[in-house]
Amino acid sequence: MERVSTLIIGGGQAGLTMSHMLSQRGCSHLVLERNRIAERWRSERWDEMRFQFPNWSVRLPDFPFPHADPDGFATNGQIVDFITAYAAFVAAPIRCGVCVTALRRHDSGSAFVAETTEGMIEADNVVVATGPYQRAFIPPLLRDHASVFQVHASRYRNPDQLPPGAVLVVGSGASGAQITEELFRAGRRVYLSVGQHTRLPRRYRGRDLIWWLSAMGLDQTPTEMRGPDRSNPLITGAFGGDTIDFRRFAAEGVTLLGRMQAADHTMVTLAADLSKRLAYGDASYAVFLEMADTHVRRHGLDMPEDHLARALLADPPCLIEPLRHLDLRVADINTVVWATGYAFDFGWINVPVLNTRGEPMHRQGITDLPGMYFLGLPWLANLNSSLLSGVGADAARLANHIAARAG
Repeated sequence: MERVSTLIIGGGQAGLTMSHMLSQRGCSHLVLERNRIAERWRSERWDEMRFQFPNWSVRLPDFPFPHADPDGFATNGQIVDFITAYAAFVAAPIRCGVCVTALRRHDSGSAFVAETTEGMIEADNVVVATGPYQRAFIPPLLRDHASVFQVHASRYRNPDQLPPGAVLVVGSGASGAQITEELFRAGRRVYLSVGQHTRLPRRYRGRDLIWWLSAMGLDQTPTEMRGPDRSNPLITGAFGGDTIDFRRFAAEGVTLLGRMQAADHTMVTLAADLSKRLAYGDASYAVFLEMADTHVRRHGLDMPEDHLARALLADPPCLIEPLRHLDLRVADINTVVWATGYAFDFGWINVPVLNTRGEPMHRQGITDLPGMYFLGLPWLANLNSSLLSGVGADAARLANHIAARAG
């Protein structure tokens, strides 16, 4: 059995950053990646996807993102190149094409054993850095409707991939919004099922949202102060990075729908919650603008007012008289794009670090089981943990804990 001091499972930005932090502290380790470096960036993103954060804000520890336009938004390929170059920069001891199929405690109880496709590895410490996007989640509402082409956002590539006809996009997060905009710009008739969302401005008073989050310290909001809302900020870098406004989508031809509740053959039942969902998004947007204005006044910043940011478009007909039922056949909807997110897939972890829902139990990435850690999860320690540039602080904290444990 091969033996290592620390085993890092996952070769994306989290695993590579963890490798860098351990190397800086003189801690030996090994990184296993079941596919290629940055695999999900390679194979689970659509062709024209743009990163949500401006180029100037993208960095990994000791390694800024190279760019010619600081206010531009990187393509998917540029992010892949960036992470691949980072792996070379940190000289990560990584083995690609090796999948961990099970993780258990060693019989001695003082170490871990990872069963892999290339044999077993014993480790004193294990860092699970597989990220949050593990198993695409698709509700079973249309499971038996083979006549409708269905694809999860992770497998969507471009409008030409889809059969002719209208498209129903289910899910109004960042992916659902970007895909919807791409489809109607390509001339498709699009229906968008809107769920709860936190709408924020792309730019306000001359600054990008990411600047505001840092300036007001919101990116350091600790996990325990997150609140009950689990929706991610609704922002986009597509088409220059405009503020997402579903009323604008409707004005350009998208039909907004409430949440999908049920389906009977081709008839879909929709919740009467569309106006409530948009009102929730508008409220979060207004609260953020007020917080930004207060910050400007408090610090005496010379930043011109932005009255246009508060302008609201008129309610579209699909909001005034929302549909409660939609016949996919009558509407000529031949495609459903499920932008419904992901679920954890930690079934291979056979040590007591998961709750009854299969979610990791930890405090800032450190579990109650000595030597067992998680990295790269949203809100691992604070809001910044969800950002590519925020993984460094989390990795440094875990590396310090591992080094102290070894010492």
